[in-house]
Amino acid sequence: MTRPSLKQLEYILAVARYGSFRRAADKLAISQPTLTAQIARAEKALNVTLFERTRSGAALTPAGRKLEGNIRHIIDALENLVENADNARAGGRGVYRLGVAATLGPFVLPQILPGLHAIYADLKLYIREDSPRQLEYGLERGDYDLILTALPINSSQLVSENLMRESVKLVVPRDHPLAVKAQILAADLAGTQILTTEEGLLFSRQVEQVCARLGAEVLRDYQGTSLDALRVMVVMGMGLAFLPALYIESEINADTALSVRQIEDESIARIHALAWRPTSPARVFYRHLAEDMRDLLRASVGSVVDVLDN
Repeated sequence: MTRPSLKQLEYILAVARYGSFRRAADKLAISQPTLTAQIARAEKALNVTLFERTRSGAALTPAGRKLEGNIRHIIDALENLVENADNARAGGRGVYRLGVAATLGPFVLPQILPGLHAIYADLKLYIREDSPRQLEYGLERGDYDLILTALPINSSQLVSENLMRESVKLVVPRDHPLAVKAQILAADLAGTQILTTEEGLLFSRQVEQVCARLGAEVLRDYQGTSLDALRVMVVMGMGLAFLPALYIESEINADTALSVRQIEDESIARIHALAWRPTSPARVFYRHLAEDMRDLLRASVGSVVDVLDN
């Protein structure tokens, strides 16, 4: 079955709008014979007469008036398709699904989301928290468009750009001997009982690795379900804990009965990155987004974290 072309449908609407083959041809910048021939082909394809030719011009027939709405709907849908494709290429518009690590999202997103909204007024982020491992799986499966997570990223199917290096510090009760010690060295942690999050989480594994190096004991009978739970257990004197700098900046102050200490001869940190699938049509936009995030992090928490140049 022969179908009219999109160009022919546009010609039909032009003639209907201007009420004349001559005026429509002038507006379309084509010759009148060409326009007349294309309309005739469309009428043949549809097996219907669309226009009544008169001395004053051309008017839609009853059948033409009935089909005009369908033709407009087709042209509008095509224009919408082209606009959406342009937006997808350019990025910065529409809804993107962002996965973020639970130990990071609440403390970094408030610092960057207002700035991103100011830069990309039409950008909307649907945000969901999960563990780094599940974020990776979700990104591979297409559950997320991009993720904000701590390294390492184990999947070879993803690409990433590093955003910042966040130090991890020791938190102790104020009445603990280490709270008043002038300088804390790695050797001072030998045999110390350290609280951490649930076993299997990336942050928990990082803390376990640190404790192994320092000779500290991980308290596996008392594992926190969140960073807030760890902080409360430290206040209760159940052990010490390592907590990320952004969390400390947000949640620990002079009224929390805790002391934050740095281990002088041990550098403990985690690196956060923005990751996406290399096949994503918006991959160029994601690189721009990563750079914008770096700029916003420098302006908001540059004194707390080390923002990394890619």
